[in-house]
Amino acid sequence: MADRVSASIVIGGSLDATDFDELALVIAGEGLAIEWDGEPFEPHHRIAGEPLRLFAHEVTGGRFDDLEDWCLAHELPFVRWCGGYSGQWGPERVVARGDGNALSYAVTEDDDVVISRSTVVALGSLEAVLAHFDAAEFAVPPLVVIGDPAREADSADGPSVGGLHVE
Repeated sequence: MADRVSASIVIGGSLDATDFDELALVIAGEGLAIEWDGEPFEPHHRIAGEPLRLFAHEVTGGRFDDLEDWCLAHELPFVRWCGGYSGQWGPERVVARGDGNALSYAVTEDDDVVISRSTVVALGSLEAVLAHFDAAEFAVPPLVVIGDPAREADSADGPSVGGLHVE
C-alpha cells in the first residue's frame, strides 16, 4: 500500500465553462471534499470571488497527481499543502503561479514555511531569504469561469454562477 497523508489544495485563475466542467470531473476523480471530512465537491460549491478550496485525507504521496497536472497544463494557479510521512518526506507546500511551473517549499505540519541553514547560505542574503518566504506565501486569486451564463446575482460583485463571479 502506498504512503498516504492529508492534503489540501486551493485553485484559482480563469477558465471557460467547458474547462470548468472538465476540472470538476478531475476533482471528482481525486475524491476531494469542500472541507476536512466534508461532502464531496460538486460544481455548485464554487463561491463568488473566492478560490476553490479542496481537502482530502489518505492522499497517496500527498499529491493530487491528475489535478495538479491538469492545473499546470491549463496554467491555473494553485497552492497545495500535504503533511509529512515519517521517513519518506516532510510536510510540503507547492506553489503554482499560473505559468505552468510549480515550486516546492518545506513547511511544518501547520503549514508554516521553514528554511534550512543550507538554503539560507545558498540564497546568500537576508533580502533573498525574505523573497523566498514571500514567494511561498502566494495568495491564490479567485476561480473565475468566463462565459458561464449568470444564474444568480451577487449584489456586491456583480453577476455570478453557482457562487462564482462571472467576467
